[in-house]
Amino acid sequence: MTIVLKNKATLQIDDFNFRCSIGKKGLSNKKKEGDKRTPKGKFSLGNLYYRKDRIVKPFTKLKCIPIKKSMGWCNDEKNKKYYNKPVNINQKVRQEKLLRKDYKYDLMIPINYNSNVRRLGKGSAIFLHLTKNYQPTAGCVALSKKDFIILLKLINKKTQIKLT
Repeated sequence: MTIVLKNKATLQIDDFNFRCSIGKKGLSNKKKEGDKRTPKGKFSLGNLYYRKDRIVKPFTKLKCIPIKKSMGWCNDEKNKKYYNKPVNINQKVRQEKLLRKDYKYDLMIPINYNSNVRRLGKGSAIFLHLTKNYQPTAGCVALSKKDFIILLKLINKKTQIKLT
């Protein structure tokens, strides 16, 4: 099963079309850290991370991981060991905190871009996450909470996302 980006504002899976937003500067085959572009390609999906203090564990076939205060995602392009991996926020690396004050990571799935063979500076922390206003992202793909919950019921750990 594949989720397909039909255009810059629509994700499609089976017969479902979901409004979405992508990186502010569109899609790129040459993604770089901080370029505000969404990487082109076909990628697997990671586990579901969710805020159990805000959301009841959703129904999904993905492994569900509650987000804790100590969780971050390394975006330090000088750190070969941790780049584009989940980290403990106490580690001395540049990172994005997963426990945010806003709602965007209340539900979040890492898109496995630059994750198997990680290349420093090629982009990190590319997620499927929430949006309320469909404003462009820093490179992620964002959906409304209602659509994200429907998507979670349709996908499994073998689902891929095709961004072209």
